[in-house]
Amino acid sequence: MSADTDPIARAARNPREPAILVWSREAMHAWPVDRLDEIPAGTPAYSVPPVFPEWLGDAGFRAAHGLRFAYVVGAMARGIATAQMVIEAAQAGGIGFFGSAGLTIEEIDAAIGTIAARLEPQGLAWGANIIHTPQEPGHEAGVVDLFIQRGVRRASASAYLRLSPEIVRYTAAGLSRGQDGAIHRANHVFAKVSRAEVAAQFMSPAPDRMLRELVAGGRLDAAQAELAARVPVAAEITAESDSGGHTDNRPAAPLFSSLAETRREVCARHGWPEDLIRIGLAGGIATPQAVVAAFQMGAAYVLTGSVNQACAESGLSGAGREMLATAGPADVMMAPAADMFEQGIRVQVLKRGTLFAPRGEKLYAMYRGGARLDTLSPKDAEWLEGVLGETLPQAWQATREFLASRAPATLAQAESDPARQFALICRRYLFQGAQWARDGDIRRKSDFQIWCGPAMGAFNSWVKDSPLEPVENRTIRQVTLNLMESSAVLTRASQMRSMGLVVPAGLFNVKPIEYS
Repeated sequence: MSADTDPIARAARNPREPAILVWSREAMHAWPVDRLDEIPAGTPAYSVPPVFPEWLGDAGFRAAHGLRFAYVVGAMARGIATAQMVIEAAQAGGIGFFGSAGLTIEEIDAAIGTIAARLEPQGLAWGANIIHTPQEPGHEAGVVDLFIQRGVRRASASAYLRLSPEIVRYTAAGLSRGQDGAIHRANHVFAKVSRAEVAAQFMSPAPDRMLRELVAGGRLDAAQAELAARVPVAAEITAESDSGGHTDNRPAAPLFSSLAETRREVCARHGWPEDLIRIGLAGGIATPQAVVAAFQMGAAYVLTGSVNQACAESGLSGAGREMLATAGPADVMMAPAADMFEQGIRVQVLKRGTLFAPRGEKLYAMYRGGARLDTLSPKDAEWLEGVLGETLPQAWQATREFLASRAPATLAQAESDPARQFALICRRYLFQGAQWARDGDIRRKSDFQIWCGPAMGAFNSWVKDSPLEPVENRTIRQVTLNLMESSAVLTRASQMRSMGLVVPAGLFNVKPIEYS
């Protein structure tokens, strides 16, 4: 029976229409909406309301940011989440964050100027990334200064293990008390976390000592500090499960439930309603099944990352996007992070088609084994020069020149420390891997560093044999609409199943289409 004639299939495939269910012979049945006059007299009949993709997620979240969908396009570092990506996300009905992490203040300023010029006349919401950078003193403060000066009202806060004065200053600077006596928030922090103890800091008011120091230093108004002591640092908390890039590889369900319990405890302690803090879910969001599961768990919104990196608006090169489009769910691997190499911090990257991850792992093993630039064995030196594509003296000279302009204090410490010199050369290689992938330097394709989670492979499986299988057809708008519209279909199918109908398994599988 076709979807046009089968009432269950029609109800599932057309969630924007109400569905009619009748109770007969101790079972629930779907009834054709165009044959209501044929329902036997005395038979209980029920009208099931429509399911709109615009209704999925938290209505308060959508209202707070003026969104059509409870859908976020996440920030991807060093401009992978481009200004154009943010613009397209907003115009598709969601909200996007510019990937400002790792960029200079001047580059960030130029990008947010482009975004603001396009979106603010339309009244559409957008944001940019603030990343905690203790290894670059002053940079985080410079980004916050820029955001406050330019009126950036939404910031995705990432890589925080504890609150910093700067992220507190950003959120507090946007607080005011209205005529109704309520505290209003102009600057919104979306705190990306993967641990309950970190989430608790963002869910709580800013620490008194930090607020006093900000006021004493003339960096925050006393009235705003008083308000900041009464509200959460962040009203939006993004639970980051198994994602690309920096990740704790946390399973989504246990992470989300732990953050929901943390919210309950924090709100009870301060006498707040739990609706004051909204929790979204990121990591693994790449198919309608994942979106529906997130909303069913109670997520206020969903955030996508890896799948957007393969879109036309991405800052990744065409060669990198093609590599992502062939990845399977298992084609990822952890590798050393360029910014925290010595501490052993890892990022999740694409494994298929590149040797970056295993080469990075060998570099870290050598470092942990005590490798020094002046005592490398001939075999190790030959291997390393082959990976770097230059001699060790050339590599160190290039590293010195970079540090002299960006981190002279680090250079001064390393000049007489060959072990530190080895680590810095490794960090430069890891950093360049991402740059080669962005630039599309095919000569270094085997060294591409592309942040990627298992979600990318799940997305590729979902779009196979659909209009979104060719990478050139993948746009932010098409991905957004397909995920949200398909999620409404699956939600309707689940709705009918929960009411006792036998819903065929095939109705839980919706292939992407091309939206005009």
